[in-house]
Amino acid sequence: MWKMAFRGTSCVPILILPLLSSLCQSDDQLTDAKPLSAGDMLVSKGGDFALGFFSPNSSNTSLYLGIWYNSIPGRTVVWTANRDYPIAATSSPMLAITNNSDLVLSDSQGHTRWVVKSGITGVGVTAVLRSSGNFVLQSPNGTSIWQSFDYPTDTILPGMRIYLSKRARVVRRLIAWKGPIDPSTGDFSLGLDPKSNLQFVIWQGTMPYCRLSMLNNESVGSGIYQNTIFTEVVTGTGDGFYYKFLVYEGSPYSRLMLDYMGVFRFLIWNNRSSWATVTEHPASSCDLYASCGPFGYCDSMGTVATCRCLDGFEPAGLNFSSGCRRTKALKCGKPSHFVPLPRMKAPDKFLHVLNRSFDECTTDCSNNCSCTAYSYTNLSSNGAMADQSRCLLWTGELVDTGKYSNYDDNLYLRLANSPVRNNSKLVKIVVPTMACVLILACLLVGIFKYRASKRKKYGIHNGAMLGYLSSSNEIGGEHVDFPFVSFEDISTATNNFSDSKQIGSGGFGKVYKVTKRFASTILVGNTLFLKNTFIYEKNCYHCFTI
Repeated sequence: MWKMAFRGTSCVPILILPLLSSLCQSDDQLTDAKPLSAGDMLVSKGGDFALGFFSPNSSNTSLYLGIWYNSIPGRTVVWTANRDYPIAATSSPMLAITNNSDLVLSDSQGHTRWVVKSGITGVGVTAVLRSSGNFVLQSPNGTSIWQSFDYPTDTILPGMRIYLSKRARVVRRLIAWKGPIDPSTGDFSLGLDPKSNLQFVIWQGTMPYCRLSMLNNESVGSGIYQNTIFTEVVTGTGDGFYYKFLVYEGSPYSRLMLDYMGVFRFLIWNNRSSWATVTEHPASSCDLYASCGPFGYCDSMGTVATCRCLDGFEPAGLNFSSGCRRTKALKCGKPSHFVPLPRMKAPDKFLHVLNRSFDECTTDCSNNCSCTAYSYTNLSSNGAMADQSRCLLWTGELVDTGKYSNYDDNLYLRLANSPVRNNSKLVKIVVPTMACVLILACLLVGIFKYRASKRKKYGIHNGAMLGYLSSSNEIGGEHVDFPFVSFEDISTATNNFSDSKQIGSGGFGKVYKVTKRFASTILVGNTLFLKNTFIYEKNCYHCFTI
């Protein structure tokens, strides 16, 4: 079973004095016959919470009506009634149920400082402090008329169900104290963005201070911290959203609180003497609204959160105060593409387009040259909202985005030129590839030239006679014209290299006798000798190779 509060210390019965057991029982109810004065307290059953008057500082000059943890050291206040209307301690404040069944806080001069209208007549209306820390005004039959859980100040307790929005209107916000000892309304508040009703925002006055998360149709998140199991539930009701925070039975005291510095914390009592912070937002200066500038994002994937530029962008200045600029301008009518960026928090200032599929959402952005990015999320099919999808479009600058390990959505960013996912990765791939291609090309060219030179050498030695014989040359200072002799002529002159024409053989091969027409030539093997034309040297003719 989920527990809406925690058990604290309980009374130990004294068996030998049973009549005194009533002294240990907490008085948790306020009736029309028993008002609450300064110095009095209502204590919830189990003793976990107390309601009464307190002073946040040691002066005790101003008193507030509030609820705090009763069984731990110090006074941790979780709710305040008259936070902006303190009562002077000398004015004898009193909380009472009037004859009209209203719950009224007043001073000795009769000035009303805080009131709850019951809207009913008759007697029997009571106010009770429940074990969850919820202060409830109820009718005689136990029906709740009003409860403090519907009007939180700066703290969310386990079991508290808060309506965030209803009929497109923001209903509730957490509002921080003004200072560490000043319960009055502070500068920071936490609630839904009234422009979209889709995202949690910490506000500083009217300006966004830190955006937390985007609402889905129905979101459930759970975690464990030192054996404490906790769950957050955001549920759509058809006309709005409500939030509920739960912890498992037997867990130590837990609470969510927005402090006076604008930090939203999840706190757990460590059973010793202090509160331990489980999570907090903002977790770093990088998480502050638009801290990384336009087209910059807070990268929280590493040990330290750092501002970086989105893909296709570079820093616009020495720091990120000016954000990032495109490395290639995006122009209407020019080719562009979309790069998916995973685990990204949706930027602010989006246009929510209803009832779209993923392809339709993509088309809506692609057909609008002013659209710089889009995102799409399939919502729970079991949710209460009519639209089971969330298509968000952006035009102009992208502001206040980030990358987080617990985010599942993609941001599709529009870039110019060919679809390149990551320029640095492209360089790492293309440069080595081109180098390998160039090396291979050089090797092929070298092999080709080598083979060509071999063919050329072989051709000069074995068959390139025609060029030489059809040219002129100077031999021994005398101009000589070489006659052209074709292979067909040689074949005719030797009767197709007939043995009858063979006159001998030697190191050059066979020697053939030719007809008179070729009387000045002798063919030796594949070598043709020209008599009376070449100079003899050591009985060897100069020759050309056919």
